[in-house]
Amino acid sequence: MQASRARLFKEYKEVQREKTADPDIQLVCDDSNIFKWNALVKGPSETPYEGGIFQLAFSVPEQYPLQPPQVRFLTKIFHPNVHFKTGEICLDILKNAWSPAWTLQSVCRAIIALMAHPEPDSPLNCDSGNLLRSGDIRGFQSMARMYTKLAAMPKKS
Repeated sequence: MQASRARLFKEYKEVQREKTADPDIQLVCDDSNIFKWNALVKGPSETPYEGGIFQLAFSVPEQYPLQPPQVRFLTKIFHPNVHFKTGEICLDILKNAWSPAWTLQSVCRAIIALMAHPEPDSPLNCDSGNLLRSGDIRGFQSMARMYTKLAAMPKKS
């Protein structure tokens, strides 16, 4: 557990130092628990998620970085690789392709890449996966855009 704590402190310092280096990701550690993090990620441009800000919750195991963090969307998102109710993310690096070389910041980058390039053949959200697999790109994009507007964009007063 000491090694994981040291690694997380190192990542925390790195995040503090490079706050402006990556404007698409805002990674924040819980004040009282180094194993709990949150991130705000910007929806990638030229996708139905553009303009949205999506919140992620990280639960880091004590065996980190030998084991991957558990990450889920707190913001509702219509995406084939994200469970609509739980926010669980189907991404190989969070499962069997994990490497200790990954950091929480690089996991956020990979999630943004997944948002831009969904994998409809391994869906957690069958509705969105089926739209893409059947070639209904327009239907998928309009649903994803609608949920982005409803859940991930600031409300206009």
